[in-house]
Amino acid sequence: MRTAFDPTLYLVTDTVLSRPRTVPDVVRAAVAGGVTAVQVRDKDASRRELYALTRAVRESLTGTGVALFVNDAVDVALLAGADGVHVGQDDLPPAEVRALIGPDRLLGLSAGSPAEMAATLALPPGTVDVVGIGPVWSTPTKPDAGTGLGPDGVAALAAQARAAGLRSVAIGGIDATRVAAVTGVDGVCVVSAICAAPDPAAAARELRSALAPAAGAPA
Repeated sequence: MRTAFDPTLYLVTDTVLSRPRTVPDVVRAAVAGGVTAVQVRDKDASRRELYALTRAVRESLTGTGVALFVNDAVDVALLAGADGVHVGQDDLPPAEVRALIGPDRLLGLSAGSPAEMAATLALPPGTVDVVGIGPVWSTPTKPDAGTGLGPDGVAALAAQARAAGLRSVAIGGIDATRVAAVTGVDGVCVVSAICAAPDPAAAARELRSALAPAAGAPA
């Protein structure tokens, strides 16, 4: 049975922005404030470092019911016992990733254009669980993500995903002042809005509070 997953407030970790705190400490505080899913992402870490980081984050999530994803690294996700993996358009093909992770783990896939969404929807049913749509706005945490789609562009792609039975999350430049403008998705992903915040728990609470009126998509 596939792992349960609540995408409402999805934290993508950033080791540098979290300093001087550790990533597990930030995750622990963020979950206490309302984060519902976590993705470990560290493009500069070696595989061994990423494995150790993922294990530490997994330990910090024990007993919370919060799903843990690993960005890109399928091998690390499997070895560390993560709940799922998230891949981008330039990573391993989703169908092959699904074959590697088996039927029970979660698979997320990025889609930042109508063409990428069309390719996602053409995959065999059950391949992907959640589509990461963005960037909503351009963001310094991922400068290669391209021009922002804007809230309307995200909502249009999210509607296509929902019609195909897929959940979606929006990512890119989202903070507490902008999150209410993002509609039609099942959740939002944030990086700096929590990782760089002086108080990650308070930042998560503020996001959840601001998100509530905009949450119109079915889970």
